Amino acid sequence: MTSKKQYIVSARKYRPATFQTVVGQRALTATLKNAILGGKLAQAYLFCGPRGVGKTSCARIFAKTINCQHPTADGEACGECESCKAIERGSSFNLVELDAASNNSVEDIRNITDQVNIPAQDGRYRVFIIDEVHMLSNSAFNAFLKTLEEPPKNVVFILATTERHKVIPTILSRCQVYDFRRITINDMIDHLAYVAESEGVKAEREALGVIALKADGAMRDALSIFDQVVASTQGELTYQNVIEALNLLDQEYYFRLLDLFRAGDVAGSLLTFKEISDKGFDAQFFINGLADHIRNLMVSADPRTVVLLETSEEQGRRYSEQAPKLPVEWYYSAMKLLNDADFNYRTSGNKRLLVELTLIRLARLLGGGESRVPFEAPDGNEPQAVPANKVEAKEPLGEFSQRINAVQSQTVKGPSEAPIPSKPSKPVMPKEGARRPAARPTSFRLNAEGSQSKNESKAETDRPVSQEEFVAAWEEFASNNSEQKIMTGAMRGTTPTRLTATDYKIEVDHPAHKQAFESGLGELLAFLRQKLGNDRLTLQVEIREKGEEEKKMNSKEFLKLALDENPELANFLKSINAELE
Repeated sequence: MTSKKQYIVSARKYRPATFQTVVGQRALTATLKNAILGGKLAQAYLFCGPRGVGKTSCARIFAKTINCQHPTADGEACGECESCKAIERGSSFNLVELDAASNNSVEDIRNITDQVNIPAQDGRYRVFIIDEVHMLSNSAFNAFLKTLEEPPKNVVFILATTERHKVIPTILSRCQVYDFRRITINDMIDHLAYVAESEGVKAEREALGVIALKADGAMRDALSIFDQVVASTQGELTYQNVIEALNLLDQEYYFRLLDLFRAGDVAGSLLTFKEISDKGFDAQFFINGLADHIRNLMVSADPRTVVLLETSEEQGRRYSEQAPKLPVEWYYSAMKLLNDADFNYRTSGNKRLLVELTLIRLARLLGGGESRVPFEAPDGNEPQAVPANKVEAKEPLGEFSQRINAVQSQTVKGPSEAPIPSKPSKPVMPKEGARRPAARPTSFRLNAEGSQSKNESKAETDRPVSQEEFVAAWEEFASNNSEQKIMTGAMRGTTPTRLTATDYKIEVDHPAHKQAFESGLGELLAFLRQKLGNDRLTLQVEIREKGEEEKKMNSKEFLKLALDENPELANFLKSINAELE
């Protein structure tokens, strides 16, 4: 009867045995090897960093290397001598390990300090590794100080911690500190591919990328997840198999939603959310995932911030393709809406409605009129603008969503810029004769490429524009986009001020006007640039700070102001017999 070979989890089986096999810490391991080669060993080291990045593994490799009887020319342990084999088996007298998470008393530290005077056997150094050292009590730290500062010459202490800030300064000052970094996605994918090949597992690189993202920078976690997925998929890792095994939301939903937002398709966005909910995914998890997706698109839109993108190469390519299709200002506004939704989620009485309202606003961020952001047809034909009336026609909630936008755009934000459902903040009006303070600039600028397709040619990009021409185009937009009542109302009461040949500014008094401009600025600038033949035009929106001696409106006065500015909202409330108190 033959016995089965004992199964060893990948995190242990593929634990690094030399500095060269440590994943993602090349600069740090090179420094340690140089110190060993140069004979410049400190009496104490502190290894800091997140979980699963190789701190304890490097400590053991360090102990094995400095005790190796036949080290290699490049500063690695031979792995063949008796000292190396004893450390690998865990039976070496020269290596003592203490887990401070469960052995954190003064007595435990005294057991260590009592052993430091015993000489090394089959090696030159005795190495004491104290893992999770931040868990030691203050009295244990104090009992350890003297020994740590002046240990015998044949003793080396290696302390490891995930929370450096909890280690007392007197310990830090006695150690050489090495900071381990989170392992990058591509480094983890490469190592997982090596493990998969060694184990005879067929694995798509995109599937390994999902595992690496799930591990969040910890190689040990990635190997544990790898074992779990291999067991559930019978040894064949595809993208679909992995997301099903780990119960993750397919990133394809987020890419699809961005296309729906771009087309102004409210109904499609709500139906996609229903499809996600029907699969059992939590709504707040979905909101956070969508916010991460939009954040990744934002950093992909600028070559300078692409380094902030932490994902696989394939996903990075898709982000780079989708990112230029929306103006950068859209990403800013979208992330703010999603952050507000996440902030209000726990206190919301109707969580589903909160998420759906957020999706409606995301789909309407480009404005209610004809969209100036080109939409590329799926068949690869020339980009064409999507008129808002076409979106309205296939969207039964169109009229109601406009009313929702009108109500929400007049809601005064709290300190976190999140909507406050119970009582609106009270806008303040200046006293008669009071001086207005200087305006505080709040600028929004549209990327010159945000309003044009990369395939679309520009006839005139730098045509001189006079103040009179700019004002005429300004009034034309206000007259032809009456459905954007708050923004166009503010436009009619404000004359743009010319700053430079291409830069203009306006001043608004009310937060609702500022929010309306924030939502519709992309469409307004696209119209002005096209109308005036100058793609360098910019518009700066300024909000006047209110003085201390200003009269505050009560909630009834504020509601009356909102209804005066939006007759459609007043008619809607009247039609449902709403009582205004």
